[in-house]
Amino acid sequence: MHKITFLSFFICSVITSKAQIAASGIYKFINLNPSARVSSLGGANVSIIDKDLNLSLQNPALLNKQMRNQVTFNTVNFVSDISLGYVAYAFGFGAGTSSVGIQYINYGKFLGATSSGVSTGSFTAGEYNLQVSYGKQYKHFSYGTSLKMIYSNMNVAKSLGVATDWGGVYRSSDSLFTAGLVVKNIGYQLATYVTGNREKLPFEIQAGFSKKLKHMPLRLSVTAHNLQKFDLTYNNPNKPGQQTDLATGDPVVEKVTIADKFMRHIIIGSELLLSKNLNFRFGYNHLRRKEMTIEGKRGLVGFAWGFGIRINRFLISYSSSSFYVSQNTNHFSFSANINDFRKKKTTQPKS
Repeated sequence: MHKITFLSFFICSVITSKAQIAASGIYKFINLNPSARVSSLGGANVSIIDKDLNLSLQNPALLNKQMRNQVTFNTVNFVSDISLGYVAYAFGFGAGTSSVGIQYINYGKFLGATSSGVSTGSFTAGEYNLQVSYGKQYKHFSYGTSLKMIYSNMNVAKSLGVATDWGGVYRSSDSLFTAGLVVKNIGYQLATYVTGNREKLPFEIQAGFSKKLKHMPLRLSVTAHNLQKFDLTYNNPNKPGQQTDLATGDPVVEKVTIADKFMRHIIIGSELLLSKNLNFRFGYNHLRRKEMTIEGKRGLVGFAWGFGIRINRFLISYSSSSFYVSQNTNHFSFSANINDFRKKKTTQPKS
């Protein structure tokens, strides 16, 4: 496995001369979060260590032995008839843990037409990420990597790409504090949508920490995203009430404080750990609130909540995230460990 992880890093490093400075580019669906738990924590988390296999999609270093033989299925009704999801399975590989999964997005059905308006029938569009990951623990540290094969099908426009993630996690001796770092989507577009137009992948750096309170059933998490670029603001010339410079005729650029620019990188999450069978979760994403609200109508945009409940052998999670006013996205996650379904062998008494 060490040879495989080194080869994935070598290939993607050699064919990628430099990474873009912002989380832009093609295949952006791989940065969308399909997990109900992570969604309820604000949309990203790279530092929580437990047996939830969905966390490894955020940071491959979170893969651990507790996840072995676990199967997970996630589904999201995103916007309109767009849906996304993630299916994965984890297993032991030497001293570490590996997982294989498929992340997908379905953009729904479209009506095609020529430039003159003649109907060409209906078609669908979707993108897929086949991901193989590996993680291993060494004392208080864990490290991991993921290799992604990405396929995009937009009717007549198709593309193929490869990418890799690299992550690390630190855990304190009492396991109450954990910190993680991940570099995501170092990659290359193998086959382009348009001949001669090669595009970049959505490179991103994330870091964060989680703290479980010693005498309270509460875990707090802070995650910083898009660390490869500090200023995530932009000027919207179509913003209602946009002022115009009378001298130049250009729109007046809105002044944004340093504190606001800093907070646009921050996601805050909390988990109320009532028992092994019931948890409640809450999250806040400042960038989402700033970019997705309507002037004068902010509502609960940027906030999220959810819960996890264990019923028999199944762990079921749900979350509701507000991306814009009057519209929430609903995430559902289902996980189970195959070992829980195997009958325990009973020893027969000797006669």
